[in-house]
Amino acid sequence: MIKLDMINEVVNRTGITKTKAEQAVETVFETMKKALARGDRIELRGFGVFNVKPRKTGIGRNPRTGDVVSIPPCRAVRFKPGKELQSL
Repeated sequence: MIKLDMINEVVNRTGITKTKAEQAVETVFETMKKALARGDRIELRGFGVFNVKPRKTGIGRNPRTGDVVSIPPCRAVRFKPGKELQSL
């Protein structure tokens, strides 16, 4: 499923125009992005939880050359599915 499929599903279920459905879906995604960028936790009951966790610094290897590469610390988004989603 892609974003366009989600927009079409909103149109089919609610009967609103495609433009308004696209705005609604975009607003939800933008709000989620901003919250995660601030480091907030997003909890969608029955679906799951999105949160941002720090990732440690590390050492990796370039697969082509075999050179050692330093991996800087950063933050990564993690998703933990809810019970309803796990039971699928």
